Amino acid sequence: MPVPAPAPTLAPSLRSRPLTVALIGNPNTGKSTLFNALSGSRTLTGNYPGVTVEKTVGQMQCGDRAVNLVDLPGTYSLAPRSLDEMVAVNVLLGRMADIGTPDVVVCIVDASNIERNLYLVCQVLDLGLPTVLVLNMADVAATRGVTIDAKKLSERLSLPVVVTEAHRHRGIEAVREAILEATARGPLVRPKLFPPAFMAECDTLAEKLAEWGQPQVPYYLRERLLLDVGGYVEGHFLADKSHLLKAWLTEARARLGAAGCKVPAVEARVRYAWVREILDGAVVRPATRPVTASDKFDRVLTHRVAGLVIFALVMLLIFAAISWFAQFFMDAFEAGQGWVSGLVASVLVPGPLRSLVVDGVIAGVGGVLIFLPQILILFFFIALLEDCGYMARAAFLMDRLMTKVGLSGKSFVPMMSSFACAIPGVMAARVIENRRDRLTTILVAPLMSCSARQPVYVLMIGAFIPAMYLGGWLQPLVLFAMTFYGAVVAIPVAWILKKTLLRGETPPFVMELPSYKWPSWRLVFNRVYAQGKEFVQRAGTLIFATSMLIWAAGYFPGDHTQADKLQAKIEKYEADLSDEQKEAVGETHAILGEFKTETQDLKKERPTAAATRGKKIDARLKEISKETDSYLETLNPEQRNYLADSSTKRALDTKLLEGSLLGQFGHAIEPAVKPLGWDWRIGVGVIASFPAREVIVSTLGTIYSLGGDVEADDQGLRSAIRHAEWPDGRKVYNIPVALSVMVFFALCAQCASTLMVIHRETGHWGWPVFTFTYMTLLAYGAAFVTYRLALLLGM
Repeated sequence: MPVPAPAPTLAPSLRSRPLTVALIGNPNTGKSTLFNALSGSRTLTGNYPGVTVEKTVGQMQCGDRAVNLVDLPGTYSLAPRSLDEMVAVNVLLGRMADIGTPDVVVCIVDASNIERNLYLVCQVLDLGLPTVLVLNMADVAATRGVTIDAKKLSERLSLPVVVTEAHRHRGIEAVREAILEATARGPLVRPKLFPPAFMAECDTLAEKLAEWGQPQVPYYLRERLLLDVGGYVEGHFLADKSHLLKAWLTEARARLGAAGCKVPAVEARVRYAWVREILDGAVVRPATRPVTASDKFDRVLTHRVAGLVIFALVMLLIFAAISWFAQFFMDAFEAGQGWVSGLVASVLVPGPLRSLVVDGVIAGVGGVLIFLPQILILFFFIALLEDCGYMARAAFLMDRLMTKVGLSGKSFVPMMSSFACAIPGVMAARVIENRRDRLTTILVAPLMSCSARQPVYVLMIGAFIPAMYLGGWLQPLVLFAMTFYGAVVAIPVAWILKKTLLRGETPPFVMELPSYKWPSWRLVFNRVYAQGKEFVQRAGTLIFATSMLIWAAGYFPGDHTQADKLQAKIEKYEADLSDEQKEAVGETHAILGEFKTETQDLKKERPTAAATRGKKIDARLKEISKETDSYLETLNPEQRNYLADSSTKRALDTKLLEGSLLGQFGHAIEPAVKPLGWDWRIGVGVIASFPAREVIVSTLGTIYSLGGDVEADDQGLRSAIRHAEWPDGRKVYNIPVALSVMVFFALCAQCASTLMVIHRETGHWGWPVFTFTYMTLLAYGAAFVTYRLALLLGM
């Protein structure tokens, strides 16, 4: 058993510096609940360097001492199998420069399942750090008839033991006092659990490592090198002499096996023997385990039929909340953005500064905040389901299905959430402990058809898919197919990723089903607040920067002097004219646009028309001319000037966009997109939509001189793209092109916001670059095949 080492005398500088306290425990032990109860909302989040593991650090006071509280990832063991799992070991060994060596380790265990939880505690004690044992969820233990003598445990372990109910804020102050007590006691003497033969091999390994240029390797790492056959430490330690290390480890394990100390079985044997010795007489369980309310709930909620039905209903509720409730707040953000833009426009005259502020800064900030409602609602439900205990059941139900395509049962919620928006979906992948499963989920989540793709589908389907077929069901069926097309493609993509780039042994699905309990609303809202704040501060800055770059590419290098003068005149007209007069101008503009399109079609048809048809065309052209004059006569002079200047401004905006860096790049990539049936204008729309996919609609509106405020269901925009032509007179758009555009947008990574969040979640630029590359190539290939196949079928 561990005994305390003589307490050191702390120098004044050490007494004044903040303590570093690491919290560690098995999943579902209430560790995060205790962390939030101790730190409140004073937390900072980020990623540990080079890994996808979230780093959460909080601040609190223990008496007169400031404390930095580090919430380590939930784990069942300190035997790392990957770089992500190595994070906890590195933190505890003081190998993370931004954290330092912890002064105290707080081990949180589930009091109702203390036997298995103490396995991790036993490994922590091997580190020799000052330690506090927290017996959390004491109320659950009492419900199950388990009684624990905390005082006896404290005496046997020679460390402070505290009983808590973190979700009810019971025992929190006792934890603070125990941290100070552990600090005063100082480091523990590491318990000697393993046989002498194993200890001797550890000492010999230290000598060998010193010979190979690695002196003073911590004892725990030497222990792990011997015990973890094929583990992360063995595979990544002493890289330049790994062949010597592996050869020596193989020989050492053989010697241990011959001495009756087989590796790795010896670890479980000696540690659980230690657990039984520690708990003997200190923990009393009833002869028969009582049936609890959680057991009764689980009979229904984990049933193979009823459980799936209930799970589907819960997911439907979450999806509906994200899709419906978030829309209200998103509309409010858009209205607020419009109000602020209008306020700025009323102060600044048309020109580069106003465009920068309105179209760059305000639009960039709006592009960040517009995602916030979906993120907050999603994380509210995730926190709620996790804290009440249902999330573990959901993962259990879905694991069998998801593992068939290389994903985890916990991947389902992030994937489903991505149908509303990939950003909260990618962020929700944090709940997946396994690094490969988490990365696979992050990489395929953007394939789900988010709400931003819907305007593209609506525009193309409304313009080119006939509405009269299949009793009017053809358009809805095409919309349904496009919505779920990405999800179907994600299945083989995930399977391929797990077989190639992210291949590796699939770990067994081990998950403890915690007892159900009422969620802590304070914890839930703290988590929602923290996630929203983190998104705005970290991913939001990158999204804003990307939006600014796209604005600059669409504005420069053209001379906007004439356009700015026209804009000033238009704003004066709008100030002078009544709402009814402006509405009349808008209606006239729409009608004249239809007349213009019809005139172009008739003039194109006239040279090849038969005599009879030619006469009808001439007659119709005269009628259009008369009707145009009659509509214009209904307007007063100021209205006609407003109409003329607005039309001139739209045409000028089209010319400026074509001559901008964005337009030039669109022309440059036209040879690359032409095999898809696209011209440069579609290419510009695709590039401009990089900050957000739905921007393609307003970009096409500008290109076709309709203005940037058009909607996807605008009949003028649909008519304009129907009549768009190549220089040789061929129509640009048809059913094959429409299908090609929709398939491309269904699979492409045209969302800078999502890519920025992937960078934020993975901590490396390589993953968003890979995501953009593979999705773009996949989208291009699928669009090419779709276009060519549609042409062959004569669509």
